[in-house]
Amino acid sequence: MARKSSKGPESSRLNDAEFIGYFEDKVKSTIERYGLLSENDKVLVAVSGGKDSTATLYLLKKLGYGVEGLTLDQLLGEHSRRNLENIKSFCKDNGIALHVVHMRDLYGCSVCYMKSVLDGRGIHLNSCTICGVIRRNVLNRKAREIGATKLATGHNLDDESQTLFMNFVRGDMSCLARTGPKSGIRPDERFVQRVKPLYFCLEAEVKRYSQLHDFPVQYEPCPCSLDSYRTEVKKYFNEVEEEYPGSKEAMMGGFLRVVKHLQAEFDGRSPRSCESCGEPSSSRLCRTCALMGLLADKTGCGV
Repeated sequence: MARKSSKGPESSRLNDAEFIGYFEDKVKSTIERYGLLSENDKVLVAVSGGKDSTATLYLLKKLGYGVEGLTLDQLLGEHSRRNLENIKSFCKDNGIALHVVHMRDLYGCSVCYMKSVLDGRGIHLNSCTICGVIRRNVLNRKAREIGATKLATGHNLDDESQTLFMNFVRGDMSCLARTGPKSGIRPDERFVQRVKPLYFCLEAEVKRYSQLHDFPVQYEPCPCSLDSYRTEVKKYFNEVEEEYPGSKEAMMGGFLRVVKHLQAEFDGRSPRSCESCGEPSSSRLCRTCALMGLLADKTGCGV
């Protein structure tokens, strides 16, 4: 791999018009190469109010797919309020149906409140862990209810390289086997297939695309994510990318060349059903029900 280059990635040398074409072609190529979507799919895009999910929603509609948006209001104060306003405005301006799910309606409280309760009991989970558990469960259930055939997320190349590293460090081979431009190993009617059209797009590229289109988004990180493990990994990976341009894409490309062998090991191992809610789970209880169990005797938390 080449040493640090003052030229930076290929996209940084393109003018604005060239860059837009380059970015959209990259997304279109990813969709086609990995068979992420078809013209008959009903695509639900998980939108958070950030640049990545907004760009995904915009691009899939531009490419002609039947899209709707789904957002979870996480009750993170002003940050969540602005995100929700931005998403509603964007969907209205672009003629996109939007489904809004509120944390308070589902659980009676916010992620921050859940964390404070757990901290008080000596159970220390960071906000990103709690949020991730809740989001994955809600997105899958709501996508099924809406009748979506695909659930698209805004995960970019930076996100995916960080996830690959963290799962490898944890030795979580099962999770590694299920990752890629589309999730899972084999179809399961309990899961709505997740796809990631921005899989090979650098975060910096997504940000530039978003700014060129003047999307109504917040570029500040979630206020609850600043102390997360992922934040530390992101910082490290950005330093590596700066020193060795192209390292993120090279790592993910290498992973995709060997992941099929890992998938073969786990093929045929269908997840169990959670004994509490019936959702797919690798254990007796899914992670959401296990989390709710830790909060069960705290009134005011919807459990």
